[in-house]
Amino acid sequence: MAGCKPQAEPASAGKTIKISIDPVTRVEGHLKAQVTVKNGVVVDARVSGGMYRGFEQILKGRDPRDATQITQRICGVCPTAHATASALALDDAFGVELTDNGRIARNLILGANYLQSHILHFYHLAALDYVNGPDTAPFIPRYKNNDIRVSKKINDVAVEQYLEALEMRRICHEMVALLGGKMPHVQGIVVGGATEIPTREALNAYALRFKKVKEFILNKYVPIVYLLAGPYGDLFKTGVGHKNLVSWGAFPLDSKGNTLLKAGVYTDGKDYDVDPAMIKEYVKYSWFDDSTTGLHPSRGTTKPDANKSGAYSFIKAPRYNGKPHEGGPLARMWAGNPELSKVGRDTLGVKKFREIGDAGFSILGRHVARAEETALVAMAVEEWITQAVPGKETFVPMPIPKNAEGLGMTEAPRGSLLHYVDIKDSVISNYQIISATIWNANPRDDMGQSGPIEEALIGIPVPDVENPVNVGRLIRSYDP
Repeated sequence: MAGCKPQAEPASAGKTIKISIDPVTRVEGHLKAQVTVKNGVVVDARVSGGMYRGFEQILKGRDPRDATQITQRICGVCPTAHATASALALDDAFGVELTDNGRIARNLILGANYLQSHILHFYHLAALDYVNGPDTAPFIPRYKNNDIRVSKKINDVAVEQYLEALEMRRICHEMVALLGGKMPHVQGIVVGGATEIPTREALNAYALRFKKVKEFILNKYVPIVYLLAGPYGDLFKTGVGHKNLVSWGAFPLDSKGNTLLKAGVYTDGKDYDVDPAMIKEYVKYSWFDDSTTGLHPSRGTTKPDANKSGAYSFIKAPRYNGKPHEGGPLARMWAGNPELSKVGRDTLGVKKFREIGDAGFSILGRHVARAEETALVAMAVEEWITQAVPGKETFVPMPIPKNAEGLGMTEAPRGSLLHYVDIKDSVISNYQIISATIWNANPRDDMGQSGPIEEALIGIPVPDVENPVNVGRLIRSYDP
């Protein structure tokens, strides 16, 4: 595994060894994982984000309308999610109610990016944990994975799909650009709706491309994820984590708050409605000033302290009702609990997603949730194409308020995303962001609670400390 640096001699029975993977490869961003292994399993873990970005400072004093463009630069893979969260925060502050066509246009832009991101994650970031590519670039150089269990036939099929998935991603980017102007970093999602009024020609071009993507998702992506369940069935039993989940909901279906991907909180085995007031960020183990800990985003400040003693990450530790919660496809599928038949899969012998039970809280369970969600979003995109009205307005102009606050909550492919804006004298006074990966890859909090990935790493089998493949599999199952 690239970046694997064992910090001690190989472990013998009862001996403890620390393994540092820095950076964790095939993830989007900069991540370090340090795990302590004893008797062949992980007994402790720390996950570190080593990059400070500072978008909160960049936005201070700016025209509020700049936020939808600037915040997209946080991520090149899912910029449309940041554009959406930012636009929702500004809609809230400006007092905007979208037109139906504006809502649908945004859904089509974000939907195409969702499909692209999930396809990217499985095939190009995670699949090589389970299959071997050929001995040619870009598959080499690579560390040897001694735990490849699929047959040569399945391996060859997966590699073919890996290459085909590159084309599917390109097509999804074109779909985004048809309504968003370009990709990455779309211009078309703004406060008040969308800039592009869809034409019949644009919708037809979008639909033509979408047909290929949908066929790939239903006929190749979803089936191969389930195909892995046979040889890697034990990975449905490891990587549990805290079993607490959050979803803010995404893809509005109307102006009444109904969404395709449902909002919900699952804590200690019980379901709750989302209450934004329950969100706070802690920084005891983060490189931020201690005066900023325990604050709701509306009161949050961003004061880096790179020399802080005891800290080990530039990621804050968000908590819902004081507890760590996982975000992402598993959380959303758990909250919505759709019938598996709706995503073309019922061979598990269950109808509702939650009937999968504890197997969902696992390495492969998260991959299953992501694949099924991809199919779910694809079928919704197909409906939105028919609902979009060519030539009908997608934008509601509104003046910049002198003083206002706004909260935007949506779902990025990787998890729950929040943007908060405070406008004073018609410029941004404070802007706070809780990105999707922050919910999963955060460090310990002031109460000593580990982050979701840290907790899920506990108990992961590491039979070979020179090549801790299951550590990478677990981390990448979250798509950080």
